[in-house]
This record gives sequence, structure tokens and C-alpha cells, in this order.
Amino acid sequence: MRFDEAVLQPNPAQRRRIVAVLDAALDAVDPFAAVQNVLRRRGDILTVAGRSPAERALNYDLRRYRRIFVIAAGKAAAPMSRAVEVALGDRISHGLAVTKYDHGEPAEQGRARPSAIRVVEAGHPVPDEAGVLAGKEMLALVEQADEDDLLVALLSGGGSALLVAPAGAPADGAEQLTLADLQGMTDALLACGATINEINCLRKHTSAVKGGQLARAVAPATLLTLALSDVIGSPLDVIASGPTVPDISDWADAWAIVEKYTLTASLPKAVVKRLRAGLAGDIPDTPKPHDPIFANSQTLVVADNRTAANAALAKASELGFNPLLLSTFVEGEASEIAKMLVGLGREAQASGQPAPAPACLILGGETTVSLGKNPGKGGRNQEIALAAALGLQHLPGLTVVSLATDGSDGPTDSAGGMADSGTVARGEHVGLCAADSLRRHDAYPFLRATDDLLLSGPTQTNVNDLMFVFVCDGFQA
Repeated sequence: MRFDEAVLQPNPAQRRRIVAVLDAALDAVDPFAAVQNVLRRRGDILTVAGRSPAERALNYDLRRYRRIFVIAAGKAAAPMSRAVEVALGDRISHGLAVTKYDHGEPAEQGRARPSAIRVVEAGHPVPDEAGVLAGKEMLALVEQADEDDLLVALLSGGGSALLVAPAGAPADGAEQLTLADLQGMTDALLACGATINEINCLRKHTSAVKGGQLARAVAPATLLTLALSDVIGSPLDVIASGPTVPDISDWADAWAIVEKYTLTASLPKAVVKRLRAGLAGDIPDTPKPHDPIFANSQTLVVADNRTAANAALAKASELGFNPLLLSTFVEGEASEIAKMLVGLGREAQASGQPAPAPACLILGGETTVSLGKNPGKGGRNQEIALAAALGLQHLPGLTVVSLATDGSDGPTDSAGGMADSGTVARGEHVGLCAADSLRRHDAYPFLRATDDLLLSGPTQTNVNDLMFVFVCDGFQA
């Protein structure tokens, strides 16, 4: 079991089944296995197989390449790199992976770090100086590649914050942005409740590597990108802000986000100045589709939110639930999504729709939380659990779970939370008010006190969030 056993306390038999479903979902998107599953090497031929029969396999004759470079960015960078190391071995000339602090693979897990690929750690979700140094080193590395070389890029969630290269002179002639500018922009975007697509749009237009610009540095070398998707629908230009693929967003899209959230006063002045200059046509835009720099580039998604959701579906069925996957495109304010989840559970209890008890309703996606001043401690998944708890009072048999698949929900060590009909009462018993904690976005202390906090530690994967409604009336151990 990946999760702290304290979460089992309120209802051990029922919650063991729930945790088994969560474990199955996470096991299905293990980054090492996901990369291994698509790579096949026979002698000098490396085959990259698609995940479905409709996806054409790609063959790379390794004899064509003088050198092979490997770069990786994201929370899954270490295990993804290790999988490529297993496949290519001593053919790798140089490699660099940047991941979140504490997401390198510890020796006690029996997973030695790749010998040819150096792993460094940096800040997430707010970038730091370590990310800037990694960005400079990675740019210098890929700029060595030429037309006789192969570069393998491994991208996963978190790559946007971890791979940092502030835009500006001399690359595009504009004012050089600083790390402080990018940190201030990230803080403003997180606070206003912008979606990951919107956040990454601004990141791409304030970076020297995102939005296809890393591919520009790699060309004319052959480029293969393997991505573990953490964004809804897996748009390639949004995963890790798409450093190796064409960018479909432009300056107008970036400025529209500023106006949507009235960010001109909260964004750093240098960022606003750059976006206005780009809108006026004074700074070149990011590379677009049909740009010749992508002529020798291929990209494959190795696992995503649906992969995890389908594994949860299969495990729930094995355990005797009537499972139903409703959507992997859930977006919206976390507290409002919580109300919807409770409503689905009540409908299943009342009518047996959309699935009869014992049911397991599965949803995936990524919600947002609009923070006010001086917010408490928590994350969007914990907020869903706490908000659901308020609606689950006096509704025995229903449990709502919300899970961050990376094991880190917001700036906490929690992977999310679960709630049932007794959550609010357990909080009141120790002097806590659920409604007040929700108002202050302070879900972590409340759920910790009620044994409803999911604690898994870093999972080293990241495929968005999963939400579950378990309808357990009549379900026997």
C-alpha cells in the first residue's frame, strides 16, 4: 500500500478497497514502465512503438548517429531517464535530467541513478536558481547536437517550472527577464486560479526554451520526445510547456490571459512589458507548425490520465464494484467540482444511475483554487475532499476521494484527501470547523486531524488528478 495507514482508520475494510484502487491507478502510470513499454531495441535498431494499433511504430537505426544525447525535465525525469539508459546503455554520449527536490531515485529503493545521465533537482511549482542553472546547462548541451546526432527528450509534469531559461537578450533582442520576474509571474498565476494551459501559455512567451524553442536549439539533429502527460487531453504544446514541439499559442493568447484575470498590476513590470512588445510585433513569436526545425522531430505520449483511470476501472471491477469512467476532462473550481461529486453519489444511491451500488465512479482532470489573501495550507485535491465532506454529512455509504497522482497536492506533502459522512464530525470532535477551514483554504490541518489525508510520498509520476465517488451501501467485506 502506497498510502499512510492512518487513512484506513475511519472504516478499515472499506478504505482498504479504496486504497487498492488508487494503488492500481498509480502503478499503471509508473514512468519507468511506461517508457520501457514503448521502447524495443534489437541490435542497432531502436523501435518506438505506439500505445495503440493506430499509432505507427518509429524505427531508428542507431548506426546513423554519431552521438546520442538524453535530456529530461519533470517530476518523472529520473525514472524515465533510467528506462532510456536501460534501452540504450553505453550508446548515450551525454545526458541531463532536472526533477523536483526529493524526486531523484534514492538508492534504498534499489534504483540506481543513470550513470550516463546526470540528475539534478530544482524548485517546483515556483522556479528557483537551481532550475536556471539546469536550463543553462541543458541549452549548452543540446546546442552541441548536429545533423549526425540523435537527441531523446523526456518530458513530464512539472517540467515547466523545473526547466528555467528566462527570455530576452541576446536571443530575441528584448529586455532580459530575471528569475525573480518568472517567480513573480508564477505566484500571480497560481493565486488567480489560472488553468495549467493558461499558465503554460505565459511561460512559453517568457522563456528561451519553452514553446518549441528547445527544438530550435536542437535542429538539425534528429529529435525524439517521449512525454508523460499531466494536462487534460494531452495537447503536446502544453506538456512541460512544449519545449520540443510547435506552439499553437501566440502573443495575443498570452495577453488575453492577462486581461482575463486583470493581471497587469500583479505581474512583474518586465513581464508585462515583454508581453506588450510581443503583441505589438516587436519580438518574434514562438515556433509554429510547419517550421522546418521540426522536420526531423517525433513525439509520443507514453502514459496519461486515461491510462491511470482505466487501471482504476479494472481494479475496482476486480474488487466487486460496479465501476464507471465518466470523464478525464474535468476542470473548474475545486469546491464546485466537489458538489458535483457528492451529487453523483447521491444519484447513484437514489436511482442506481449512472451505476448501481456498490459503485465506483471515476473522473480525471485538473481543478483550480482561487486563493484570497493569507490562504492556509492545502491543495486543490484536499480542497475537493474538504468541500465534499460538508455535503456528505448524514449520507452514510458515500466516500469522495481526490488524488494528485504525483503525490504532492499543492505546496504540501499530501497526495490529496478523502471524505465520508463522518469527516465533519471527526473534525468537530477535535475543535475544528470544516466550513471555516474551507473558507480559509486550510484543508491540510483539518484532514490530517480526521485521518482523511492521503500521504504517499513522491510517486515520481504525474498524470493530473483522479477523483472517485465510492457508493458502498450494501457492499460487504
